[in-house]
Amino acid sequence: MAKKEATKAPAAEAVEMPGEAPAEEFSYELKIPQERVAVLIGEKGATKRELEKATHTKLQISPEGDVVLTGKDGLLLYTAQDMIRAVGRGFNPKVALLLLKTDYALELIDMKDIAGKSKNTLERIKGRIIGTQGRARQGIEHLTDTHISIYGKTVAIIGETADVAVARQALAMLLQGSMHKTVYHFLEKKRKEIAFG
Repeated sequence: MAKKEATKAPAAEAVEMPGEAPAEEFSYELKIPQERVAVLIGEKGATKRELEKATHTKLQISPEGDVVLTGKDGLLLYTAQDMIRAVGRGFNPKVALLLLKTDYALELIDMKDIAGKSKNTLERIKGRIIGTQGRARQGIEHLTDTHISIYGKTVAIIGETADVAVARQALAMLLQGSMHKTVYHFLEKKRKEIAFG
């Protein structure tokens, strides 16, 4: 998974203004799956440039999936880190860019916590979340206004913070063995509560 190391890099490029301290540059290192590197870079580097421009950061990406992220704005650096993690967990970069909105969040659920080391159990619970021809995942996305990606041993959710919390509850119900219709009923009820207060 992702390393969560935050280190301060020397501020070699900092321009000193009279009476102001030079801006510090921060750095994060994380790892994404090797097969997602091309998606993060994009055609002729377009996705990488778009992410760098939107977050005022610089990315160094190795072919093995090691990513070094540097920038001077801690909040934008954190957002860029979430965007990279989202792409690494199977999201389209355009969906990952939604994380630039202040009320949007990324939530990761590790299915190993439920499945343990059993590959059969992992495949079964992935199947429950995806559903026949993806209908379960699509239904939850529709009822919660979120985006959901099932990749490897994780489920990732992107959406407004309150919607992500509801989607997480629904996914937890499925992972614990609740029937799909029970989960949909729960989501319909939550949707009505939000609409009518």
